[in-house]
Amino acid sequence: MALHITGDPDADALLTENPLALLVGMLLDQQVPMETAFAGPLKIQQRTGAADAAAIAAMDPDVFLEAVKQTPAVHRFPGSMAARVQTLCQELVDAWGGDAAALWTQGDPDGPEVLRRLKKLPGFGEQKAKIFLALLGKQYGFTGDGWREAAGAYGEEGSFRSVADIVSPESLTKVREHKKAMKAAAKAAS
Repeated sequence: MALHITGDPDADALLTENPLALLVGMLLDQQVPMETAFAGPLKIQQRTGAADAAAIAAMDPDVFLEAVKQTPAVHRFPGSMAARVQTLCQELVDAWGGDAAALWTQGDPDGPEVLRRLKKLPGFGEQKAKIFLALLGKQYGFTGDGWREAAGAYGEEGSFRSVADIVSPESLTKVREHKKAMKAAAKAAS
């Protein structure tokens, strides 16, 4: 299993090897291009030396913010996103012993249970949780019963709706086209 989301081999390797990096990338995936969001965890690791939830949660918030703000910034809203990343990491420490993968491995959960766990995380609403569940099922080896149904349309085989479907430059293009079409449809409806 190897993820190919960012186009940067080092960033993709971190996402593949570090479940926290993948979760943080998903958290950052709003109001910035997907590649920027999912490259964020590598920037955080390079700038702070931290790659685990406990270390990130324990960092001085001002120091962490400076690392996130450093050019090129991890996110276009560095202040709010630095706080969200630290809050997410603290929740992982408090509820999951700092182990992001425990969300989908502890107790051999099924798809609906993983979705429920994801939705309890700070910064993860219904849609983000479903997209991340689809990413786990389609590309990260999660095989819990009912994951496709719990992920809704994002779990559909052969779809190109989200980051869960990006496995190549071609699939990235198809996902972008889908998102563009959805935005145009929403704009036309309003």
